[in-house]
Amino acid sequence: MILRGRSQTLCGYKRLVQLTGALLSQQQEKSMTRSTIKTISVITLSAASLAFSIAASAQTQKVQGLIKARNGDAMTLQTSDSPNLVVLLTDSTDVGQVQGLLKARHKEMSMAALIPGLAVQVEGTMNNQNQLVATKVRFKGNDLEEAESIQAGMHEVKVQNQQQQEELAKQNAALQAQNQALQQQQAKLTEQQKQIEANKAAIAANTARFGQLDDYYIWDEVTVYFANGKVNVDQKYVPQLLALADKAKNVNGYMIEVKGYASSVGSVTLNQQLSEDRANNVTNILLQQGHVPLTRMMAPAAMGESRQVGNDTTAEGQAENRRVVARVLQNKAIAGI
Repeated sequence: MILRGRSQTLCGYKRLVQLTGALLSQQQEKSMTRSTIKTISVITLSAASLAFSIAASAQTQKVQGLIKARNGDAMTLQTSDSPNLVVLLTDSTDVGQVQGLLKARHKEMSMAALIPGLAVQVEGTMNNQNQLVATKVRFKGNDLEEAESIQAGMHEVKVQNQQQQEELAKQNAALQAQNQALQQQQAKLTEQQKQIEANKAAIAANTARFGQLDDYYIWDEVTVYFANGKVNVDQKYVPQLLALADKAKNVNGYMIEVKGYASSVGSVTLNQQLSEDRANNVTNILLQQGHVPLTRMMAPAAMGESRQVGNDTTAEGQAENRRVVARVLQNKAIAGI
């Protein structure tokens, strides 16, 4: 607003001078009187004085404030009238530190002394962007020392903050590494737990399997009958026993069981011996003629008069009880049954 008023005043001044020249020319042509020329001259001098006074007052401004920020050739000043007055520094800006008891002298200083926190007095003119173009900057020595102390403290705090940030970054990196390690350990523990569960299941299966070793599956059997008081195997049963031995060889993990029985006719002791001899004779045929490995043969069992299957009061029943039963067995756990 000050610059615009100054421009309008100068324009008015020029126009007034032109009008004055025109009047003088006209008055000379008309033989203008001396009193008229004197009057016009007074008016012209008054207008020029007024324009010069307005222009001079618009050119120079003085402000006092505290430097808030500095960025190259621009600094932000906090004054009583403006919290953010932009001051522009030029190569011709006079920067100095006032000295002496009356502060009449000054020491020329570098612009580097203009740091945030410094109280300054600035003289200059406003540009069309409402920025103060500084022609002179003055400050006190003790104000500079105080500002430098503040800057030193701020620098130290900044360094400490930077160190703290770096330390926090290291701690965060360490925590992330620990978290990753914990996740990997957790994954391993989970995998180990799965393996433990699988092992438990396998142990349970094996326990169940071996717990069923007394539980056999009967693949086939042959019953050999004997005459009263006899222990020799009738030759008609030999092919059946050999066929049973051949069939057993195709069974995984097979065992052959041979049990001999007797009727209840006669003494118990005699019948016990008869059942044993009969079981032994059938076993020998399987071992010698059927070539069944001894490891696949269970010990022949003499059952005596136990487990009668026929009526021992009849001849037919007694014949049914005088017998040997040979069986091909497979453990159910091995067979998976």
